[in-house]
Amino acid sequence: HRVRIRPTICGFSRASWFSKRRCTGHHAHIFATMLRRFCGNNWGTFSQAELAAVQELATNHEQLLLDGGFADVRSESGYSACAVYLASIDKLARTSCLEVAPRGFRAAFTANYRALFPDNARHYRVDVFEASVDQHSAIWVNGDKFELSPDAISYAEGLQQSWSDLGSLAERWRATRTPVAQGDTRPTRVDFATCLVALDMAWAQFECKYISELIAIEEQARQFIVKAVNYESQLRFVPKGSSDFQESERSLVACIAHLNSVANFKRKGRDDLSCNILESARDVMHRCATGQIRGAARDAAQILASDVVAAFDAMRSYLAEVSTCIERVDPHLCNNVGLVARLVDWEESWEIGLRYVQQADMFEAVIGVVSEFTAAQTMCPALITMCEDCDVELFLVLPRIVLLSFLSEPSSKRTELVKSLIPHRFGASEDGSVASLAKMHPDLQTLIDHYNETVCIVENKPFGASPATKGVAWEVFVKRAVLGPGDSGDIYGGHSLQSQKAVEDLMREVERWSLEVQRHCPEDWNQFSAVLVQCLTGGSPKDAAPQFEV
Repeated sequence: HRVRIRPTICGFSRASWFSKRRCTGHHAHIFATMLRRFCGNNWGTFSQAELAAVQELATNHEQLLLDGGFADVRSESGYSACAVYLASIDKLARTSCLEVAPRGFRAAFTANYRALFPDNARHYRVDVFEASVDQHSAIWVNGDKFELSPDAISYAEGLQQSWSDLGSLAERWRATRTPVAQGDTRPTRVDFATCLVALDMAWAQFECKYISELIAIEEQARQFIVKAVNYESQLRFVPKGSSDFQESERSLVACIAHLNSVANFKRKGRDDLSCNILESARDVMHRCATGQIRGAARDAAQILASDVVAAFDAMRSYLAEVSTCIERVDPHLCNNVGLVARLVDWEESWEIGLRYVQQADMFEAVIGVVSEFTAAQTMCPALITMCEDCDVELFLVLPRIVLLSFLSEPSSKRTELVKSLIPHRFGASEDGSVASLAKMHPDLQTLIDHYNETVCIVENKPFGASPATKGVAWEVFVKRAVLGPGDSGDIYGGHSLQSQKAVEDLMREVERWSLEVQRHCPEDWNQFSAVLVQCLTGGSPKDAAPQFEV
């Protein structure tokens, strides 16, 4: 289909075919012979069936809707009217026994287009006609702009001219059917045959060029996914751990990221998620397997890292499967339901991996907070039920314990987590990154001092003393954060009224700050809280081989 095809009839090009007026002598004889071939015998007289077909064509032409002088095919009613008119054109041509213009070029079409044009019959389609009307309109696929070639535009103009000529003939036919019409002005069978053959020739030429260019555009549009399929295939045939494997894997991840930016319309469509995320996840899984990470922290780390790897494996499975039916992939990649679903899962998992796995400080902060929550469940069993049921109250408790964990050890890695949620409460360093505790906002430092004073009151220690990291006061704070202010008996036990008042004052401040943590950047908080709940509940393993959809 890449070859420039100019269909001819009986050895004559389109230009010579319609030069009847210049044909004289021998040429006129050849033209007459050729016209008889296409128009059949008795080509000067209408049969009754042909008269009925002509009348049907003229009536259907009158029903066409116009938009700016052109047939309207954008509206539903206009599209239907055009389809009916095209059917009447084909019916008149068949009734008149007119030969079909050569359409052998369809053999070079792809399977999808051969399904639309299964044989060499006319198969007039409204969408092909519409393309001839919108010949100068750009075709946008996956964000790239394509335009029809000058040849295709020339054929489109020829088709529009033939369409107009046939329309004029239909109007003349309707006009001469009125009582005042002159008998010798009615279009003849030869007039209709000539117009129909001209239209069919012009249609075949435009269809050939237009569909061939569409196939080329679609092939180029599919290259995004074809490239990814090729890299995925390479990975299956190179030794793991080799330099070739690493290079192919990095190339595959880059292709997936590009695919994501083009096709993933349901999320952000990020293209900055690199192979470093996958490598970090594998490193974490290795540390878990070798006992470098233990306890509740190990379970959380395993969940975060395996999620990244599973999303990548699911993407690879999709690419392996789609390689066997690449022709079924819609060139508009965002229309492929299966592809978009895999990309949504990949971006979501890898975005979390970028934030909470690849960044070492954030990774340590998250697994540290998970360990704190696990310990808190032992102190206050009601928290276990909240996590299992995902109770709405859980999402009020989460920010309280996150803040208390930070206040108890403000110099720990958990500070990185708080910085990410309320960065405006920390000063910025010269390179624009969030600075150290030395540049903490005064209000936050005041909250830390308030926490330490309350610990001293609850534990009956002098102000300024270094409180135990997780002493009696910590258990009271956790119970108060989980149970709220209503269960003072379960929370305070034998603690003095002074201690109770101090704790309530602190928790009111913590509540105010917890709202700020949730509201400053809701998207970041929602993502973190989802990660935290997933780690606490054990999450649900990803289906590495979901039911395949293109």
